[in-house]
Amino acid sequence: MAVVNSNTKFWGYRRENGRVGVRNHVIILPLDDLSNASCEAVAHNIKGTTYINHPYGRLQFGADLDLHFRTLIGAGCNPNVAAVVVIGIEEEWTNRIVEAIAKTGKPVTGFGIELHGDHDTILRASKVAKQYVQWASELRRVECPISDLWVSTKCGESDTTSGCGSNPTVGSAFDKLDPLGVTLCFGETTEITGGENIVADRCATPEVRAAFMKMFDRYQEVIERHKTSDLSDSQPTKGNIAGGLTTIEEKALGNIQKIGHKCKVVGVLDKAEMPTKPGLWFMDSSSAAAEMVTLCAASGYVVHFFPTGQGNVIGNPIIPVIKLCANPRTVRTMSEHVDYDCTGLLQREKNLDQTGNELLEVMLRTCNGRLTCAEALGHNEFVMTRLYESA
Repeated sequence: MAVVNSNTKFWGYRRENGRVGVRNHVIILPLDDLSNASCEAVAHNIKGTTYINHPYGRLQFGADLDLHFRTLIGAGCNPNVAAVVVIGIEEEWTNRIVEAIAKTGKPVTGFGIELHGDHDTILRASKVAKQYVQWASELRRVECPISDLWVSTKCGESDTTSGCGSNPTVGSAFDKLDPLGVTLCFGETTEITGGENIVADRCATPEVRAAFMKMFDRYQEVIERHKTSDLSDSQPTKGNIAGGLTTIEEKALGNIQKIGHKCKVVGVLDKAEMPTKPGLWFMDSSSAAAEMVTLCAASGYVVHFFPTGQGNVIGNPIIPVIKLCANPRTVRTMSEHVDYDCTGLLQREKNLDQTGNELLEVMLRTCNGRLTCAEALGHNEFVMTRLYESA
């Protein structure tokens, strides 16, 4: 029997713009690297806030600067976030982020450090953060239809059990969520190499197929521009090779298992762009774990499936990361990082339908408030993608 159907509900936070989150964060968001110290001080002063650290934001330009703003604005707009305090060295760029987040209707205030200094900025921002935390603490979860969920996926530290066990389990879950109007996402452009034709064939329309191939070919052009003849230094990774994946093509075929057998790709997103309708979306993205999960959070996704083989510790300050594993050794040696053990699939104790259902049960419990392993352990990796060097 299916765990989810059109009548399935979960308990989430209905935001001012109608989106639904599964967490209730008040985040302290730095515009740039120079603002990290002030943001950290505010988070230290006001318990219950979430400080996001990143090292960028100075002298970026062009498409790289656009992505920087898109990522920070998207993080603040994510429905897992109740309210935002933005701190930047310069007031004009700080206000650019504040104004964009304010369009969602959620509380947001910005502070510029120039002409104020750290002490005054920290004092003023702490007062607002305190008000936001107390306000957010009174918000209550409401019952929401399953169609309000946005779910993303990315795998990491893959091995042979990933493509045969944990990735297909995510695919089974996606096949069950897609007909219910859930908004889904996958990406990892580099790790589709050799299997791109399979994804292209799954695109819903010729236009979507063309958009996907444009994104994939753009990545190939990056390799050519930097004169890289192959990806053997990074794809597969040393961990992948130790786990039995000898080529990028093998890795790609396992990676693609995450999109199931029935889902059609309904659209293509550039990095940190937000989807415009339900269904499965492909996002051009890095295959680095923290970068991809950060981009998913910036795109508005509220829960993330992360299958792993050799073991990964990834978390995120905005989006709960549900890690699953089909490798018995990893489950034994890194059990504190594994939210769902699907080793029974490869041991023939369970079938794919069962593991897909069990993963969805974990997802619903997470959406209803249960902390993931990464959340309980304090993993808050937030890594922004850069397109090129600063000026």
